[in-house]
Amino acid sequence: MAKDYAKAFYTSKEWIKCRTGFMQSKNYICERCGGVANICHHKTYITPENIHDPNITLNWRNLEACCQACHNLEHHSGGICADGLVFDSNGNLRKKQSPHFEK
Repeated sequence: MAKDYAKAFYTSKEWIKCRTGFMQSKNYICERCGGVANICHHKTYITPENIHDPNITLNWRNLEACCQACHNLEHHSGGICADGLVFDSNGNLRKKQSPHFEK
């Protein structure tokens, strides 16, 4: 979930156009595991200080296509959760699944 200072950015037409084009260019494939990517991740994290810098926010060199599992590892691997648990895209605690989980 976007932080308060970033909510307007993540709903802007500029970001939506940038994100859509970038994800299409990566064929919605996670750049870390090869799974299905559904998140356009900023390698340099967005902060209140750089939120208005398009070289950070809208630059394809600062973006990475990620699946939910790899994105969770990026943001939630610092010991916040007990082993085997992650937060889903809605902020709910769930059991961790393999990035290549088959239903």
